[in-house]
Amino acid sequence: MMVGIAGTPGTGKTAVGDVLARRGRRVVRVAETIAPFVLAEEDGVREVDEEAWAAAFVPVDGYVEGGLAQFLPCDRLVILRCRPDVLRERLEMRGYAPAKVAENVEAEALDVVLFEALELHPPEHLLELETTARSPNETADLVEAFADGRLPPSHGIFDFSGFLAGPP
Repeated sequence: MMVGIAGTPGTGKTAVGDVLARRGRRVVRVAETIAPFVLAEEDGVREVDEEAWAAAFVPVDGYVEGGLAQFLPCDRLVILRCRPDVLRERLEMRGYAPAKVAENVEAEALDVVLFEALELHPPEHLLELETTARSPNETADLVEAFADGRLPPSHGIFDFSGFLAGPP
């Protein structure tokens, strides 16, 4: 079974993938598979031919972690979410350019990854998890529980739209 772990940059995908890998789970990193499909790169941001990449991706028995995992034919897909104000802090600490921070915070507030996922995946195969105050270990526990069928699917429960207006 292939389980995707997707989300906006800064939501914890890599940290959760690291935990799963330490637990002996097979984890494929999207970033390590896209090189042949990069169309352009500017300021460290890669434009990827997502359709060609997804079509060429060989399914794995394990976890696929990365910002494009929602485009793969996963058996189950976990979308990591983070409150936009906390996400902004995380991305700024990473040194993201202000425009890129704003773009990603807006994408999180607008549920962009969820909407992309719903175009390809039935709702019963999706789980959204908020990582704002949850550790990577706790999040990995929930990801594994969903993968094993011990946690039911759930999505559309986060409303971060109030963050679109900006700070008061």
